[in-house]
Amino acid sequence: QVQLVESGGGLVQAGGSLRLSCAASGRTFSRYTMGWFRQAPGKEREFVATISWSGGSTYYADSVKGRFTISRDNAKNTVYLQMNSLKFEDTADYYCAARNGIGAAMTPESYDYWGQGTQVTVSS
Repeated sequence: QVQLVESGGGLVQAGGSLRLSCAASGRTFSRYTMGWFRQAPGKEREFVATISWSGGSTYYADSVKGRFTISRDNAKNTVYLQMNSLKFEDTADYYCAARNGIGAAMTPESYDYWGQGTQVTVSS
């Protein structure tokens, strides 16, 4: 069992940056593949980025590639999402998720634990 708590969301102007954090409880954080998803009002939850247990492999949605960076610090039980060059269409609730398995996964159904989300609003 792992509990996830996101932070770092807020209001930012287009072109700006934010860094989201996701703090995990439990002693086995380093065993989990971690992911970030987002959900805009009226839309389905969509994949943003994922990172392997070691941090050695990362994957991104095409819409954020080159602008967002996922990273993790297993000593701090924390995963991050650095978001640069933000666009209005990045506005959404952002969720951290943990997957109890190896291999990258881009679908919400592949993840076992979820945080409560943090809101990101980008003004145009």
